[in-house]
Amino acid sequence: MVFRLNDEVALIFGAGSSGPGWGNGKAAAVAYARAGAKVACVDLNLAAAEETAALAESEGCSAIAIQGNVCRDDDMARAVSIAHSHFGKIDILHNNTGITLFGSPVDQSIEDWDRAMDVNVKSVFLACRHVLPHMVAQRHGAITNISSIASIRIGGYGMASYYTSKAAVNHLTRSLALQYADKGIRCNAILPGLMNTPMIRGDAGMKAHHGDLETQLAERDAMSPTGKMGDAWDVAYAAVFLASAAAKYINGVLLPVDGGLTCRTR
Repeated sequence: MVFRLNDEVALIFGAGSSGPGWGNGKAAAVAYARAGAKVACVDLNLAAAEETAALAESEGCSAIAIQGNVCRDDDMARAVSIAHSHFGKIDILHNNTGITLFGSPVDQSIEDWDRAMDVNVKSVFLACRHVLPHMVAQRHGAITNISSIASIRIGGYGMASYYTSKAAVNHLTRSLALQYADKGIRCNAILPGLMNTPMIRGDAGMKAHHGDLETQLAERDAMSPTGKMGDAWDVAYAAVFLASAAAKYINGVLLPVDGGLTCRTR
């Protein structure tokens, strides 16, 4: 079955990439475009959002780039307003923004803890706060939140704020799924596993944990049951499926995209 999103409008927060290559949000925006959707690409880095929008347009769809800080309510309201005014509707909300910050409750600063909660959880709350009224009015919508397998298992990294914030995303996802199910709105989360993306390649804490980038990539590949990390397209294709009519009765699901890693008991 081919999953099509013809003439639907997808609003992607965190649509840029933190470095060269394909990040999860960037790949998702282009995958939505390839499936026939119009896309609004939002990122703190306007140049990154513009790059993604240009790639989406090269797939033959209409796309716009919007600059916005996902932790600011006024920025989020403005981004949603621009997207809705430009396209006339919002069918798909894709919350991709996230950061990993290392540290225990003893050594992580309060500022970094708050930042992790703001970027990873508050961003989803704010996006839904401003998009849901439009979806309720049209009685149709699909929300996909990008969580992590770190939300359901503790790996070898010391990043309590990341584990906690992503677990909160899961429960927020399920709460929204039930609250809005009778209004034609579905809400699901994707839980990526070990992914080879610009974010992890540029993460100083990740490099420090492994020693250097080459060792980091090799060790993360070895940790995967498949012997290789996944990539941003694995997450993007799952997002297209969840947004499509083929997933019309899938709601409140936490979908691991991890090569089977969460099947392991240790």
